Amino acid sequence: MADGAGVREYRMEELAKEAGITVRTVRFYRERGLIPPPRREGRIAWYDDHHLARLRTIAALLERGHTLQGIAELAEAFENGRDVAELLGIDGPSEETPVRLTPQELADRFAGQVTPENLAAALDLGYLGTDGDDIVHISRRLLDASADLVRKGVPLADVMAAGQRVREHADALAELFVAFALTHAAEHPELTVDELRPLAKAVVEAELSLALDRRLSRP
Repeated sequence: MADGAGVREYRMEELAKEAGITVRTVRFYRERGLIPPPRREGRIAWYDDHHLARLRTIAALLERGHTLQGIAELAEAFENGRDVAELLGIDGPSEETPVRLTPQELADRFAGQVTPENLAAALDLGYLGTDGDDIVHISRRLLDASADLVRKGVPLADVMAAGQRVREHADALAELFVAFALTHAAEHPELTVDELRPLAKAVVEAELSLALDRRLSRP
């Protein structure tokens, strides 16, 4: 069945068949809160493609060794997370490219370290948001760097903790440069915040490189 918006809907038996599981399993997942409630039409319960996508994600996560309890905690974290509209509510354009992921793809990126605690930290930092059944990471560069650190053996929890500290310093630097531009805007109208962005990035990158040189050269 398809509704007026063209979304395909299924009775429970049809949904179970499409997902390759039993009706009893669908009912169990529903009772555990692993899938959202169906749409009711009288005594008939209608499920849609979002339910099917969630069931396929659950199956993939189970194949990768996740427990149902762990999947339930992840689902709860997603439901309580900020949606992508809120996450990307930034005035003006951003140079960062968001990345859309399924829960399965996110779990694969971080080698099973996507625990409820790490997921909550990423949501709190604003790295992740939700869009329907998908997850959106706010920055491809941050996602790739974080995944690379985990592949090299750094626990994701430590990556999240470092991200929090970097965020605090980055916010302070951004405030410094914006205040600098606003202070001199009257005398130098060409020095807009947008014009300042590449200059600020160049200064920060150079100073960080020099700081790493100094730190790594210590005996």
